[in-house]
Amino acid sequence: MRRDDVEQKTFHTVNTPVRKKDAMQLLLGKPAYVEDVTPRDCLVVKLLRSPHAHALIEYIRTDVAMKVPGIECIFTYKDVPNNRFTNAGQTYPEPSPYDRLILDRRVRYVGDPVAIVAGADEACVDRALKLIKVKYQVLEPVLDFRAAKDGQVLVHPEDNWVAPLPVGADNRRNLCAAGGESRGDVEAVLADCDRVIDHVYHTKACQQAMMETFRTYTELDTFGRLHVVSSTQIIFHLRRILARALDIPKSKIRVEKTRVGGGFGAKQTAVAEVYPAFVTWKTGKAARLVYSRRECQTAGSPRHEMEVHVRLGADNDGTIRALDVYTLSNTGAYGDHGPTTVGLTAEKTIPMYTKNLEAHRFTYDVVYTNMQAAGAYRGYGATQGIFAVESAVNELADILGMDPVRLREQNMVRQGMVMPAYYDQVANACALDRCMARCAELFNWEEKFPVRDMGNGKVRAAGVAMAMQGSCIPNIDTGSATVTLGDDGTYLLSIGAADMGTGCDTILAQMVAESMDCDVDAVSVAPVDTDTSPYDSGSYASSTTYITGKAVELACEKLKARMCEIAAGMLNCDISDVEFAEGGVRKLDGSAAVTAADIGWKAQCGNDLAARATVSHTSPVSPPPYMAGMVEIELDRETGAVEVLDYVAVVDCGTPINPNLVRVQTEGGLVQGIGMALYEDVTYNDRGAILENSLMQYKIPTRLDMGRLRVEFESSYEPTGPFGAKSVGEIVINTPSPAIAHAVFRATGVWHRELPITPEKILLAQK
Repeated sequence: MRRDDVEQKTFHTVNTPVRKKDAMQLLLGKPAYVEDVTPRDCLVVKLLRSPHAHALIEYIRTDVAMKVPGIECIFTYKDVPNNRFTNAGQTYPEPSPYDRLILDRRVRYVGDPVAIVAGADEACVDRALKLIKVKYQVLEPVLDFRAAKDGQVLVHPEDNWVAPLPVGADNRRNLCAAGGESRGDVEAVLADCDRVIDHVYHTKACQQAMMETFRTYTELDTFGRLHVVSSTQIIFHLRRILARALDIPKSKIRVEKTRVGGGFGAKQTAVAEVYPAFVTWKTGKAARLVYSRRECQTAGSPRHEMEVHVRLGADNDGTIRALDVYTLSNTGAYGDHGPTTVGLTAEKTIPMYTKNLEAHRFTYDVVYTNMQAAGAYRGYGATQGIFAVESAVNELADILGMDPVRLREQNMVRQGMVMPAYYDQVANACALDRCMARCAELFNWEEKFPVRDMGNGKVRAAGVAMAMQGSCIPNIDTGSATVTLGDDGTYLLSIGAADMGTGCDTILAQMVAESMDCDVDAVSVAPVDTDTSPYDSGSYASSTTYITGKAVELACEKLKARMCEIAAGMLNCDISDVEFAEGGVRKLDGSAAVTAADIGWKAQCGNDLAARATVSHTSPVSPPPYMAGMVEIELDRETGAVEVLDYVAVVDCGTPINPNLVRVQTEGGLVQGIGMALYEDVTYNDRGAILENSLMQYKIPTRLDMGRLRVEFESSYEPTGPFGAKSVGEIVINTPSPAIAHAVFRATGVWHRELPITPEKILLAQK
């Protein structure tokens, strides 16, 4: 649908910049997060961690540590269930292997938990941690992910390792997953092309660096059930993970989510919850675990390190005819999200070049190493793939002497095209061409693309990239919503999706207000709790607005029908004689009407019709959002320093439900992408320890590093989404790294195919 078609659709609440539901509470410092809203009178839980990348525990002594006053318990691998599980928050049956124990005799990375210590306060726990004696049999670690597959050293030699789904996993080959798919004869088409770009691109295991570290509080409720209060994106998945790990029924567990102080995918993995849960289940006492920043950096859930080998075939006129992508992904010590992140390196790149593509192929291996286990991070594999493929397209443009914007316009997917590399899905709502054109106009591409010498060794240059993502995991992600009419004519919305600071509570309330023809302030959003919320897969895969939002829209339609049924009885007429209008119900002939409040009162007296509706929703398709991004940098050839001056992004996310929230989402993603491109480095020493173990060493962008950010939206209308909406949460991180790499090449004449592009690398590589 074109832009003018979208503008003809008028909304009174959707597509307006409504203030976030929790804005004032957070602004005024009211209790909101795990430590704010849970009792402080509880056990303090900390973990003793392995100093070795790969070792077997020969013996562990805790008797001296147990004598420290205030220590409640110390658990080792001898005390935990022998049930292997995955920490990945994914729909059952999980594609990630069951390869973890709560504590294991074999430790697989520097930071792997060795013992759980719980005590009355932090001081006694810290003292006890120092008194635990462990003797290790140090083993050879696998620290080179390129040599892991079929290597002599196995990361997971155990017999009870399980792969629930056939994802090509084989622990005897250090494979967490392997596979591929193709269309057409790639080799024949490549052989017939005038030009073939053939390069390998490397991205490292970036950290989410969210402000609130991993933290969980646990207690037994009055019924003896395990009550878990956590900063999590996945309440229902977390309940299942804990049940398997602790070997107890899910019915014995209740998970509640408070405000989340940032997640970006990290909290789609159950990084910390199992340890205090185990303490509480064993002792019957409340417990809390709060990760330090060091633990988040070294034992968290970062982006998967990947090497992406791209072969791109094209003719001299710029027609891209073939794409061949092989991805080698480093899942680290455990396979959380390993089989699923890797697919996006091709699924969200190759379809962008649908127009002239004759053949494509994607193959991959996901390998175990003795390094920090990876997980989910905004972009979820697409970020790595887009850096590689978009860099290859920019390299093609340079070789052909073509404008890279024009090259993309010549090859990009457009409205109505079938995308063979994207499950043959039709691009029903695609404004990528308009995004690119508007981006070039805002950025002043023709003027800024030529390299400009500014004197004093400084040059200015520009780069470009485009991206696509998805709006859910099709046929898997499920969102649910319950909308209840109150006796005062207001509404209560219950969802299982987690607001991570993104504002999903607000935008879903806007959808209720739009549907029920009321003010947003008349819609309350209930706390997220497995005991009371309808089932939701969780907040990930860019699915909340698209999937849960559609469930909200459908639940409102169902509730309106129920309200008409109740009102018909009040008006002594048939239901066919009334309609929902202006927030209430009226007779079609206009002779009488009742308000929502009237219906709410009636629902409580002499009534057998619940003024409530619940809908669950899934989708067979995942409509992509699209984006174009352009960057201007100033590079100092004498120091290698890069300054981002200007970044323009134009995004097609369908109908923006809340323009303000969509804008700040986009700006936040751009800053994270800039950090990945220029600053965020992860290096290991020869013992397998991460050197960047704090925010002093691991550099993320500040306000001074992001330059001028300009964001606009080119609306399309997605017919399968709520009010025409698609997703925006992940796509916005994907264009900075290839665009900046392109600009650095323009300034120096050297392609950098590994991130981050640091001043040292620029200086060493200059011709």
